[in-house]
Amino acid sequence: QSQLVESGGGGVQVGGPRRLSCAASGHTFNSAGMAWFRQAPGKELGFVAAFTWNGVTAEYGESVAGRFTITRYNPKNAVYLQMNNLTLEDTAVYYCAADTTYFRPFIRRTTFNLWGQGTQVTVSS
Repeated sequence: QSQLVESGGGGVQVGGPRRLSCAASGHTFNSAGMAWFRQAPGKELGFVAAFTWNGVTAEYGESVAGRFTITRYNPKNAVYLQMNNLTLEDTAVYYCAADTTYFRPFIRRTTFNLWGQGTQVTVSS
């Protein structure tokens, strides 16, 4: 059974960095577009970052562009989200997601159909 498991969440101070990891198991996701989403308390699920299966195209949400970076390491079937200069507004549960329509050459934020359970990131002052 394919699954995604996030880790790396926790508490961090304003202005600090944090790196989230997403480990895929049960299937290789080297051919899948991957993404991070987040949900803050009382808010809807929001897009954070994504890239196509080959990493050629990446997109970032407006509020995180320039601060967050999505990367992947295929030998470990893993995806990462490096978050820098965190603000209070970055407090949320972060979810890793995969688009299992393999080799899709573009990002469509509504097509991510396999999700992890989420990891909490809490930014404090």
